[in-house]
Amino acid sequence: MSVDVQLRFDREAITGFSQANQEPAWFLEKRLAGLKAVGELPLPVLEKTKIDKWNTMQFEPFQTASLAASVQELDEVVKAQIDLDSVTNLIVQKNATTQFYAATDELRQQGVIFAPLAKALQEHGDLVQKYMGNVVAYDEHSLTALHTAVVNGGVFLYVPKNVEVNVPLQAVYEVAGDNALLCPHVIIVAEANSKVTYVDSFVSAEGKEMVANSIVEVYVGPGANVQVASVRSLSADVHDYSFRRATVDRDGHVAWILGEMNDGNTVANNTSILKGTASTAETKTVAVGTQAQRQNLTSQVQHIGTHSESNMVSKAVMTGEAVCVLNGITKIEKGAEKANGEQAENILMLSDKARGDANPILLIDEDDVKAGHAASVGRFSEESIFYLMSRGISREQAERLIILGFLDPVVAEIPIEEVKNRLRQALERKLG
Repeated sequence: MSVDVQLRFDREAITGFSQANQEPAWFLEKRLAGLKAVGELPLPVLEKTKIDKWNTMQFEPFQTASLAASVQELDEVVKAQIDLDSVTNLIVQKNATTQFYAATDELRQQGVIFAPLAKALQEHGDLVQKYMGNVVAYDEHSLTALHTAVVNGGVFLYVPKNVEVNVPLQAVYEVAGDNALLCPHVIIVAEANSKVTYVDSFVSAEGKEMVANSIVEVYVGPGANVQVASVRSLSADVHDYSFRRATVDRDGHVAWILGEMNDGNTVANNTSILKGTASTAETKTVAVGTQAQRQNLTSQVQHIGTHSESNMVSKAVMTGEAVCVLNGITKIEKGAEKANGEQAENILMLSDKARGDANPILLIDEDDVKAGHAASVGRFSEESIFYLMSRGISREQAERLIILGFLDPVVAEIPIEEVKNRLRQALERKLG
């Protein structure tokens, strides 16, 4: 089936960008395959959300920005995300430019690769090729195809066997300017018995009709432990599409901590594939919707290995006329004996016009398993409000305390104090 699409770029623009960045031939071939597939594939089908009228393809993908010799030269919205007094391992991308990059000698001595994707393609092309596109395929739908065609940055993180990285590695992504695109591709590889934490923030500056289209691929080796935390605070002028997926080997563990603080329309899909025996996954998501914002947030775990375990918790607060769809999907495949999958989706409504849909789904193809789900959509407990007010607290303060207490189980898990503080500030801003 052919899909009629009108793009603001063409094959020549993609080829020129690829050659200017000295990308290997195989990567350009992958880009062009993605471009061809854009016109052949439909948009993803989402539960209770139509995105055919959203801005998915109208952007100029390769807008560049000036380099920053130090963090002091970065935009204020970026500097707010980092500890300016202690910059160690950090990558900053603005539109199609890696503005700032710092990695310690200690990382290199351990054999860890933490680099902008463009640099990794030049210096470790064979290693990048081994992993790129194996967990999230370019031809799943038109948005993954489009992403592959116009990738304009990202991170490659590789941790060798038996290496533990004891400090979080951070990236900040900024989109700015009319019709700008932020399209990072993140690859995280943790070999056997390794450990690493990766944290990123998505922010925006002035601009209209902007788009963010990101993919994260995580490979967790046997006995490895990977933690990924992401806080997205993009403006109402940005349509944001993110697809994150991890594959987890025997005794491996992946943890996702996600703060969806965007003001604009958002689609996020987060999937963990538990392939190995006793592999585990944990996903915690917090979201706030305001005004007429639309959010479709999916957390999913596929159990393949025996004795695998997963736990998903999603919490959302809706105000104004915002709409949020929380999808939780636990899929236990035939043969995944002794698997255990738990999930909970909870939406707190602060307005009569806001709407929330919590959709817990269990797909079980094996008998000898445990699985459970819980879901709730509702307003404040007046009894809780009355109790707090009886202690001398105003209703407004009582409502705020209840909201923050509702969301804090996720917020408290952010591994970098500066990012945690920014998430709490974003919560304060969005809740007025």
